[in-house]
Amino acid sequence: MTYLCDLVWSNGALHRDQTVDIVDGKVTALRPRLPFDTGKHLHLLMPGCTDLQVNGGGGMMLNSSPTADGLRQIAKGHRSKGTGWILPTVITDAPEIMTAAVDAVLEIYPNEGILGLHIEGPHIAPERRGTHAERFIRPLDQATMEQVRRLRDRDIPVKLTLAPERSDPDLMRQLVDMGTVLSIGHSAATGDQVQDALSLGATCFTHLYNAMPPMTSREPGIVGTAICSDAYCGLIADGIHVSWEMARIACAGRPRPDRMFLVSDAMSTVGGPDHFELYGQTIHVKDGALVNAEGSLAGAHIDMVTSLANARHHVGLPLEQALAMATDTPRALLGLPRQTLPGLSLSDLIALTPDLTLTEMPDVAA
Repeated sequence: MTYLCDLVWSNGALHRDQTVDIVDGKVTALRPRLPFDTGKHLHLLMPGCTDLQVNGGGGMMLNSSPTADGLRQIAKGHRSKGTGWILPTVITDAPEIMTAAVDAVLEIYPNEGILGLHIEGPHIAPERRGTHAERFIRPLDQATMEQVRRLRDRDIPVKLTLAPERSDPDLMRQLVDMGTVLSIGHSAATGDQVQDALSLGATCFTHLYNAMPPMTSREPGIVGTAICSDAYCGLIADGIHVSWEMARIACAGRPRPDRMFLVSDAMSTVGGPDHFELYGQTIHVKDGALVNAEGSLAGAHIDMVTSLANARHHVGLPLEQALAMATDTPRALLGLPRQTLPGLSLSDLIALTPDLTLTEMPDVAA
């Protein structure tokens, strides 16, 4: 099987006019296209996207179905939209929900494209909770430490989002020592408090701008400190959570552009029905947004391929940067290597059109 590709994203680089050979369902060669090569034409061939913030998909929410089967359904929903690897996200809830989510990841990892677990809350600031239920919010405690330890003892990646101003510094340091990706989010911290968290080993910010106080001329807060830092920043590129102008400011202001990455913050509506249940409320997609009864955004209704296209077309980023933000950069945050096409399975690849929409990869006889 042979594909003739205008563009191929592989090993952190955009290769032009390439021939991709596939034998027994795996890529065996990536080479410059020759005049006599024959095969099916594709515009852009790349590994599936990597998404580090996936609350749900395929009609399933992790908080509602924290099981291995639930994870399989979520991963299947996102794979149908071009995302091959996900970090499922369990949000603020009763302690037993976090425990069940950990059990599910321990059962399924590393299959189905499950990269580990993102624990978003419950150790957050009530005033910046967004759609998270206030009744479940609590300070960072030994119960969460134990669940993280269960995963890290198996060397399974864990990302933990918390409000540093409400968290014990000693426990934060222990999380970092365990190899946890400590991410700042759903927080009202000052710039100085954020700097303290970074000095303790925090390396990431969760959905930049959202669930954070705005920066001002005299107080950079979380947003300004994040943009000026060397830490990683996740960004929801749906034009609803963050305006295109503010996304441009963030990307342009980073001292290291390779530390910005895209997240979907997807709910079950991605690859599933247009509504779902969360904390006993039914939430519907309306004009592309998910809003709860309090008027807060309740996650996002977007996939990573659409996010990538938005980063290119609306934020105005170079194609190489947008591709990295959807693939290599989130993997680097977890300590995973870049993906190189040779050796990948055909099922791990996606093809995009010139306008960066997903297209089916036709079967071609070798």
